[in-house]
Amino acid sequence: MQTNWDDLRLFLAVAREASLSGAGKVLRLDPATVGRRMQRLERALQATLFAKSPQGYALTDAGLSLLGRAEAAERAMRSAVADLPPDSDRLSGQIRIGAPDGSANYLLPQVCAALARDNPDLDIQIVALPRVFNLSRREADTAIAVSAPTAGRLVVQKITDYHLHLAASDAYLARHEPLRTRADLSRHRLVGYIPDMIFDRELDYLGELGLDRVALASNSVSVQTNWIRQGGGVGIVHDFAVPAMPGVRRILTREISLTRSFYLIRHMDDRRNLRLSRFAEALTTGLRAEVARLEALA
Repeated sequence: MQTNWDDLRLFLAVAREASLSGAGKVLRLDPATVGRRMQRLERALQATLFAKSPQGYALTDAGLSLLGRAEAAERAMRSAVADLPPDSDRLSGQIRIGAPDGSANYLLPQVCAALARDNPDLDIQIVALPRVFNLSRREADTAIAVSAPTAGRLVVQKITDYHLHLAASDAYLARHEPLRTRADLSRHRLVGYIPDMIFDRELDYLGELGLDRVALASNSVSVQTNWIRQGGGVGIVHDFAVPAMPGVRRILTREISLTRSFYLIRHMDDRRNLRLSRFAEALTTGLRAEVARLEALA
């Protein structure tokens, strides 16, 4: 029995998400529909592909065997699409970007808005989550990271450096003791990441400064910046975010200054995909320009 690509596409989603609901979200299908399609595929192949349990869907030996073939078909399909000549210079279709919420909140909206304006048939999705994205599971077409991965079949491109400094609101500074040196920080309330939820060592800003108590902590950059903006305390902020934080200013800039980098990550199977390559080039150019513009305003 021959299986078609659509059957394999659904099978891959269930295998990667280990659940019908997760696959349904990726495929934009009702989970019940995905379940019926998998039952139909199993009947057609006369094989049980998944072991179902309360913990999710796990591949059986037959499922693992099909997985390798399905992934090979996926690579062939992507390669075939990549070799098709574009109808025009404009980008079209849907592209999903995975990004940590600092870049997702303060950089990507304006950069992607410009890309969408120049490419009316292009649909852009931004998945803003404080974690590393798994491109092998196709959680996104491309991802932005704060450190370059060293494992996996990935293409890694440095986008740009960016800078971070301590910041506080004028209201907070007016109510508390002066902050003239790094030693003064011990008498102030700190805002930062939840220590055991820091997903990349590059984000351990306060640990790098030797500060171990975080009075107001969140795994979200936007929550941290809003705490600072509301006068909750002192914290490390991206220079490119400062222009969006009225009433907040950088402090101790000569004593404390951090530099980090953004990287654009793509799956190696997509390196010949002309559409994604053109999008990556436009996105990288836009991000570099936007970081430079906003940092000049900080």
